[in-house]
Amino acid sequence: MIEIDYSFRTKLFELSDEKAIELLKASLINGREGFFCLKSNRDLTLKDALITYRKKDSIEKIFHSLKNEINIKPLRVWSDDSINGAIILGFIAQLFISLMRDEFEDLKHTSTKFIKKSLKNLTLTIKFKINGVKNYIFANFDWINSWIVAKMNGITYIYQIFINLNKLSSSFGIKKKGNSQ
Repeated sequence: MIEIDYSFRTKLFELSDEKAIELLKASLINGREGFFCLKSNRDLTLKDALITYRKKDSIEKIFHSLKNEINIKPLRVWSDDSINGAIILGFIAQLFISLMRDEFEDLKHTSTKFIKKSLKNLTLTIKFKINGVKNYIFANFDWINSWIVAKMNGITYIYQIFINLNKLSSSFGIKKKGNSQ
């Protein structure tokens, strides 16, 4: 079991020590107390168990981000390859955002949700001319995507990432929103 030591100081002169302790317990006990049991088929030292627990927490946070910020759910695919592809694309998106945060100091404390929204709003319009020349028109810049584009040696790099992700999603049989499978 885990033993918890606590101390308190109060300026509540009207409360006795017992009443102050009851007030403290009432504010700390909310029904969500409990414990986490980490089971393993290996003998772990306390240090190894703590490292494993912290890794578990990091993995849970990544899955939370995938489900709630990257939005890989619900997977509207039926084949195993499509499910695996959707999950891989989610991890690639998470990795891409994590690498940007690691690479660029200004994005360290920007949430995945805002980075994703900024990149999602970046729009590319391709204007085809009669002579076969294409004009690429980018729009909907904000401070995040403008900054990323400037730091990543221009918009062509971002465009290549979008093209490659599109090819990758097609190879896994993932269709764009609105298309039926």
